[in-house]
Amino acid sequence: MAMQIVVPELGESITEATVARWLKQQGEAVKVGEAVVVLETDKVDLEVGAEKDGVLAKIERQEGEDVQIGDVLGVIDESASAGTSAPAPTPEQAAPPKAEQIAAQQEKPPAQGNGSARPESAPAPEVDGDVAVTPVGKRMAEERQVDLAKVEPSGTSGRITKSDVERYLESQPAAPAASTARATQTVPLVAGSPGHEATFTTPPKPAAPTSAATPSPNGNAQREERVKMSRRRRTIAQRLVEAQHTAAMLTTFNEIDMTAVMDLRERRKEMFKKKFEIGLGLSSFFIKASIGALKEFPRLNAEIQGDEIVLKHYYDIGVAIGAEEGLVVPVLRDAERMSFAQIEKAIKDFAARSQANTLTLEDLRGGTFTVTNGGVFGSMLSTPIINAPQVGILGLHKIEDRPIALNGQVVIRQMMYVALSYDHRIVDGREAVQFLVRVKQLVEEPETLLIEG
Repeated sequence: MAMQIVVPELGESITEATVARWLKQQGEAVKVGEAVVVLETDKVDLEVGAEKDGVLAKIERQEGEDVQIGDVLGVIDESASAGTSAPAPTPEQAAPPKAEQIAAQQEKPPAQGNGSARPESAPAPEVDGDVAVTPVGKRMAEERQVDLAKVEPSGTSGRITKSDVERYLESQPAAPAASTARATQTVPLVAGSPGHEATFTTPPKPAAPTSAATPSPNGNAQREERVKMSRRRRTIAQRLVEAQHTAAMLTTFNEIDMTAVMDLRERRKEMFKKKFEIGLGLSSFFIKASIGALKEFPRLNAEIQGDEIVLKHYYDIGVAIGAEEGLVVPVLRDAERMSFAQIEKAIKDFAARSQANTLTLEDLRGGTFTVTNGGVFGSMLSTPIINAPQVGILGLHKIEDRPIALNGQVVIRQMMYVALSYDHRIVDGREAVQFLVRVKQLVEEPETLLIEG
């Protein structure tokens, strides 16, 4: 009996994923609960496991293909022995299916398992004329007015995917000057912390005159490299630009004398580590200070929904972490109830799991305010971008010895610039400035963090 492997529910507001890699090859035996394929979503990678013992009889979606909830990824043959492999496909089976074959397959009812498979199978690949194309690929082709007959499928399935359409568009010459198409560029963009990228649209360059000569052999084309953006990178880019377009974002700055905190850390670091088995970092001080300031200025812990302001009387603090695939913002739930040690342990765990790519959707969901530390990368000053739908984000920066005037004398102190980006639609400049001043007061006198909880 055959059972389909389908794309499961991916989490709140996530409807698409990309097949990142198959952990099992066609013909390999699989055990119930064993991970078979990895899907890359906007936020995390998800492993899809086998629901029954058997053999991976067929792989329907190749690596790099975009899929939606309910799409069929592959088929497990339960009747095959778990210790044997499925027979190798014949040349006819290995060849890409023809349009007539695909159309005939579409008319057949989906294979049903013993009740564990989903009753509704994924939409079958569409046939556009004599061309087999995935729904995502067809939609993009229609949007960009691409003739699918000119697009070559890259996968073994013979279907044209979204990636194939993108590759075809990249290979075409510049559009005529009258075209309204717009090109994308990738630029460094501070988004919570440095090192993140975002895409923005720019008008296309006018097409060269018909009499123009071919490009000079001395150009840079051979020294350039095109790298396809991952789904997560594309989502980061899209959401950061959306945040700038939808929020009335403004940034205010201040500087904090970190000398007292640095002295406290130096005095207590050995005791703290011995007792709690974790180092005393800077993040816990600023998270505690942010919560103290949020209690006094609640609109920075709010959200806009339509024409209403949702004031949140809980403090789920997002901590921006730079992972290999891009920025992730795991959330400290009810951070006001956490001790310094609990905050430091949670952040260390988030950082380790972001590098291992094992953060869950629950780790990243929600959040009422975000703290990001660009100083770990050497940033002196930046304007962090709001993590929508939040309305505030606190940016930390590099600590440096600087001369300042203190009690009528010039002294050397350990100073840090801090930045608060906020949504001016509901947060006035006065509130933002006072919020940042309160954070400054609490950090410069860390004893108050203990006194005021």
